[in-house]
Amino acid sequence: MIEVVRPGPLATVQDLGRPGHAHLGVPCSGAADARALRLANRLVGNPEGQAGIELTLGGAAFRFHRSAWIAVSGAPAPLRINGRAYGVNAPCPIPADGVVEVGLPARGLRTYLAVRGGLDVESVLGSRSTDLLSGLGPAPLSAGDRLPIGPSSGLRDIEVDVAPVAQPPDVPVLRILPGPRDDWFVPEAISVLCGRPYEVTPDSNRVGVRLDGPKLLRARSREGELGSEGMVTGALQVPPSGLPILFLADHPTTGGYPVVAVVRAADIPLAAQLRPGQRLRFRPAT
Repeated sequence: MIEVVRPGPLATVQDLGRPGHAHLGVPCSGAADARALRLANRLVGNPEGQAGIELTLGGAAFRFHRSAWIAVSGAPAPLRINGRAYGVNAPCPIPADGVVEVGLPARGLRTYLAVRGGLDVESVLGSRSTDLLSGLGPAPLSAGDRLPIGPSSGLRDIEVDVAPVAQPPDVPVLRILPGPRDDWFVPEAISVLCGRPYEVTPDSNRVGVRLDGPKLLRARSREGELGSEGMVTGALQVPPSGLPILFLADHPTTGGYPVVAVVRAADIPLAAQLRPGQRLRFRPAT
């Protein structure tokens, strides 16, 4: 068992989500920065899709009742085990009754903790992920919660000492593909979107990143609004305010506002690490 001593601002259990249920209104969810969770799992010999803990702005502590191996990846945060500093992006041994503390990351937003064997919480529709929008999966972690660890028998040996990972950029650049509803906007809308930086607002969460910056003007009147249609992770939906919302892992499966462009899947990990007040830019994908 892992005992949650303190969860920090927000800690949830996440794996790679529950794809294939959008037609039932169930979002995929899963780790917002799937690349970071995959790496943390590989470092402890797990399959990439095992469930781990997603931390938002660190500030968490966990007690391990038995010895274990962990790895921390994603937003680089101070890591201490029984008060001793350890490096991230590397496997770390935890003694029985050891306390793991993850501090505030200097950059980025979300840090991932994987444990060898994975978290063996109850699965819902094939996933152990917490979905904040639909309420599926385990509740966000609270002090005193206990998380069972799965068996480590049959896992591959731990073979990596440390994984080099690039630092998140100060001003990320997200590549976009225009459409599918860019024709609902004035012809220069994509140029406006890519012309000046946007800033992440404090209203952002795992559902979407709300942005402040240049407004995107519609070419069509608001009479006869768009009917609800399917949404994907990375969609830049534009409500009547003209300020885009970048959908993340817990986004709704449908939406009624036009999508001016979609961020490339390869850049979603950058989007998942955006902090309130941080600036970002868009540019057309080549």
